[in-house]
This record gives sequence, C-alpha cells and structure tokens, in this order.
Amino acid sequence: MLRLIVASVTPMAPDEAYYWVWSHALAPGYFDHPPMVALWIRAGTWLAGESNFGVRLMAPLATALGSVLLVRAGDDLLGRPLGRGAGLVAALLLNATLLSAVGSTTMTPDTPLLLFWIATLWALARLHATQNGRWWLVAGLAAGLALDSKYTAALLAPSILVWLLVCPTMRPWLRRPHPWLAALIAAALFAPVVWWNAGHGWVSFAKQGGRTGDFDAGRALQFLAELIGGQIGLATPLIAILCGAGMVLALRRSASRDPAWVLLASLTLVPTAVFVQHALGDRVQANWPTILYPAAAIAAAGLAGRWHRLLRPALALGFGLTAIVWIQATAAPLALPMRLDPTLLRLGGWSTLAHQIDVTAQQENAAFVVSDNYGHAALLARLLPPGLPVLGIEGRWAYFNLPAAAIDGRTGILVRSARRDDRPDPARWSSITPLTQLSRARDGMAAEAFRLYRVTGRPGDDPVVVMPRP
Repeated sequence: MLRLIVASVTPMAPDEAYYWVWSHALAPGYFDHPPMVALWIRAGTWLAGESNFGVRLMAPLATALGSVLLVRAGDDLLGRPLGRGAGLVAALLLNATLLSAVGSTTMTPDTPLLLFWIATLWALARLHATQNGRWWLVAGLAAGLALDSKYTAALLAPSILVWLLVCPTMRPWLRRPHPWLAALIAAALFAPVVWWNAGHGWVSFAKQGGRTGDFDAGRALQFLAELIGGQIGLATPLIAILCGAGMVLALRRSASRDPAWVLLASLTLVPTAVFVQHALGDRVQANWPTILYPAAAIAAAGLAGRWHRLLRPALALGFGLTAIVWIQATAAPLALPMRLDPTLLRLGGWSTLAHQIDVTAQQENAAFVVSDNYGHAALLARLLPPGLPVLGIEGRWAYFNLPAAAIDGRTGILVRSARRDDRPDPARWSSITPLTQLSRARDGMAAEAFRLYRVTGRPGDDPVVVMPRP
C-alpha cells in the first residue's frame, strides 16, 4: 500500500513518460526494447486512468507477486538453513534494496523483467523440488514473457543450459521433451518481437547488441569500477556484501553438483561474466544487473555464522535508505545539490519548467512545442496544457505508429537541453530565432538548463510526430 501511494505522488521521469507514449502506439516491438512495459502501462491506465498512479499501477503489484514467488523459490531450493525460510530472507533482502525501492514505484522495462525472471526461477525451483516435468512448461512461459520485457532475459538460456550440463541429476532432462517444449514456448512468445524487428531493419536488436565485444583498454578499469560501485549503491552496501558472499558460496557449493546451488550459481555468475565482459569496452548501466539479485538474495540466505549477524543491520540500512529516497523524491525536504540527490537529476522541476514553456509559447503565439529529445517530448506532452500540441522530432519516431505532424510554414517553440552544445539542425527549420534560457530547479537547486527557440517548419527527412496526451 505504501508503494502504491509513493507511485501515485512521485513526479514522473522522462523515460517513464517515453514508455507511456509506447502504450499509445502499441506494437510487437519498439526502437529500444520489447513491448511488455507498454502493455503493462496500457493495462494500468485502463484500470486507473492516465495519472501517474495509472501508469505505475502494475509496478507495486508486480513487486508484491515477485516477492511471494521468491519466497517459494528460496524455500524449494534451500529450505530452512537458518531456522527460518530461506525464501523469506531472500525476499526481505531484495525488497530492502534501492533497486526495489525505485523499481516498485516506477514503470520501466526492468519492472516486468524482474517479475518474469523471478517467475522462471520459481518454476525451476519447483521442478527441482518435485521433479515434475510440467514445471518446465511454466518456466518456458515465464522466460518467454521475460524476453518480451527486455533482451537481457536472453541470459536465462545459457544459465539454464549450464545448470543442465553441470548437474548429473539434471542431464537426463535433455533426453526428455519437457525442456525443449519449454524452449519452443519461450520462442513462440518472443516471435512477434523478432517479426517486428525483421520488418524494421533489425533496429532494436542492432541498438541493444551493437556494442557486444567492444574493448577499450584505456577505460576498462573505469567502467568496471562504475559497475561495482553502481551495484553497491543500488543494493545498498551491506546487502551488496551479503549478495556477493552468497554468489561465492553458490560457486563453492556447486562443486558438489548440488542442483539447487548450481542453479543459483549459474543464474548469477553467467550474467555477471557477460556484464564484466561488456564493461571492458563500454559503460554498464547500473540497472542492467537487476537479474542477478533474486538468485543472489537466495544464495545470501544460505549464509551462516558471522554473515548471519549482518542480516538485521543490512535490512535496517536498506529500508532506511529506501525511506529517505522516497521522502526526497515525493516531498524534497532537503535542498541538496544534484551530485548528492539523484531524485533532483531525474524528477526535479519539470512542472515549473513546463509552465514557463507554456507562458513563452503564449507570448510567441506558437502553434506547437517541439523537442528533439524523446524523453523531454514525452514528458512535456503530459505536463503542458492539452490545447498546446506537443511534437517530437527525432529519427527514432519513424519506428512508432504515431500521427505525423504538419509543421511546414508553421511557427512553434523548440525546446533543447543546454547540455547540447550544437545549434538546432537548419535542415528542418526555415527560421531559427533564439528566445530565452530556462532552468528546471527544485528549491533553488538547478538540475538542467534549456534553450528555447522560435522555429518555423519546412519539409525535411527527420520524422515529426504528434505526442499523445493524457
């Protein structure tokens, strides 16, 4: 219930608004990701309206369901190693992370990905506990839905294959139809995404997989340090230590070929190897290793001795930091500079900025407001008055089923972040006149500056589309 309240009152970030636009242009695939986040937002807004609450409705519900499934998975795999269910300890650890604090109250592709990844883990744990082959089919269903959420779910396949090959008791399944039927179910659920990519020049696959195999010796150490630091921050320090120790324990216990520990090791170490390899050539976003946490939390629940004494302090620190982040994101009682306040960076000052843009548009008698940043265009579409059309101009909009905008000879306001040091592209505008610079800020703390231009449209190559409105 608390998460539902936080989700309803926290300002929306540009990326969330961008995914909300997807929900008004439903398709089997998108420029950035598969379509599950759009379907979830569409379901939430159908149930609860176009408010922030409706956009994010599915996130707290998914976290609750995922927690229940993680409890069951942990108990099936490890039982009661500390006199209490391993699953309950794992669910508490996962819920105490900042990853959960943010993911349970916002809507991004990671939200459905995490639920369906946990559901796959739960089905495999049920398979381990019951040896009933029908759980393979449930795992295939969950894995397919995870693939429809984010391409990172593809790491399930090699992780499960390692599990089957390493464990002598699991290898006989390779001669039975169940795992192969599970793979067919997952492939069938993912097929529409492949079909969409095939019809759009494989753009989404190329965008997400184009940097695989890159190597940058000069910055590899920096990227690795950022990867580790990001996980310490998102997990919170003590939970990060426990999960790291759990992963080491899983690797050590897997030497005995125990299927439960091999499964936990493969679901953490295979993705870790991929992220480390990627960090050798490019930055790994802090949210990408989300998929490690469910199995790592279960493994951490299997720790004993001195590690067990860290559990309560870790939970207290995690939930305490969660409370601080939620309070700062919703009420901002502390006037902190942006380097100390990530909520300011993502959430602060957008409503005031939109009001200032509206005032400028009225003064200039503008027919539209347009942005060449997809997130800014999407968020302004939610914040500006409904009578003022908001347009997006960028190459990616060619891959969306949104109505084209007629701007030839019409005058509007172009909004650009001052972080961009180039001038607007004159190929799309017959006239470009600088107007003013505005800042989005919260309690006097600036987050970002924007330059406004009066522009007159003319024919060009970049697609210009009309943003949906709440």
